[in-house]
Amino acid sequence: MFFWIVPLQQRSSAIKLLIEAKGLTKYFDDFLAVDCIDLEVYPGEILALLGPNGAGKTTTIRLLASILKPSSGWTRIDGVDVITHPSEIRGKMGILTEHHGLYSRMRAEEYLTFFGEAYGMSSEQIERNIEKLLDQFGLENVRSRRLGEYSKGMTQKLAMARALLHDPAIVLLDEPTSAMDPASARQVRESICTLRTSSRAIIICTHNLNEAEFLADKIAIMSEGRIVSQGTIAGLRRNLLGRPVVELRYRGDDRLVRSYIPETFDLFYTAPGVVHYFSDNPDKDNPRILNRLFHEGIDVLSVAEIRRSLEDIYLQVVKNNGSGEAV
Repeated sequence: MFFWIVPLQQRSSAIKLLIEAKGLTKYFDDFLAVDCIDLEVYPGEILALLGPNGAGKTTTIRLLASILKPSSGWTRIDGVDVITHPSEIRGKMGILTEHHGLYSRMRAEEYLTFFGEAYGMSSEQIERNIEKLLDQFGLENVRSRRLGEYSKGMTQKLAMARALLHDPAIVLLDEPTSAMDPASARQVRESICTLRTSSRAIIICTHNLNEAEFLADKIAIMSEGRIVSQGTIAGLRRNLLGRPVVELRYRGDDRLVRSYIPETFDLFYTAPGVVHYFSDNPDKDNPRILNRLFHEGIDVLSVAEIRRSLEDIYLQVVKNNGSGEAV
């Protein structure tokens, strides 16, 4: 499978943003739900919105989808202003909301056909896409059941199928694997991966940090209506957690091994047969150390950068009370 991703530093100005929000703000009476946020998502990118309940993630999705009108700020979808042309941008979007609004007396094919006609799709397109999506989400064998008989996981997958029925350029997913068993959740995650194309942008709201790390190119962490940290996972890891840490395990003389690690690597943890050191460029530094150890007859058991997960980043942002640097 080929994923088309343009590195941030190599993007041409000719590549148009698919999702752009500036100063987006929403009040409900005196309550500030979304506080002056900026977002950019390019074609081929998946952005994960993270944050605790009440952080403003769902309100942000509804603002982007023109379900809610902002108190101030603006959003453009594929270059089209959301406020002035809401009908036009809705045709470009597929949206999975927290509450699906399924019609319990309908069957899956009836339900999807209804929405396909609402999107102005031809009968051939509707039939072809329904067959593809029911098979993709494992719903083919329950297509004849009324939706009121579906489990929570089934309704979630059908709502996903509805969001993707018209092959939208923008996909907004609010908790796409909520209430799913592990097998169904994996199926949905794999389906989201297949959606990544050079002509589509995706935003996912999720509490599942492992899911966000698996799917997303960029992360935006929200708290109390604000985006408190935003960037690539690698950039946030570097800015918030510091230099990469390498663990070296070996069999041999401890003092000899430690003497081979340059002082500039800041050796900071040692134990019999193991050392930890900082390295700004592990891909370059580790082979140098390994070559020296092999030359001296030291048995190296393993050498690897210590994995620092998205959970580590998220907890650091929480610890900093939202002071994480954007990248």
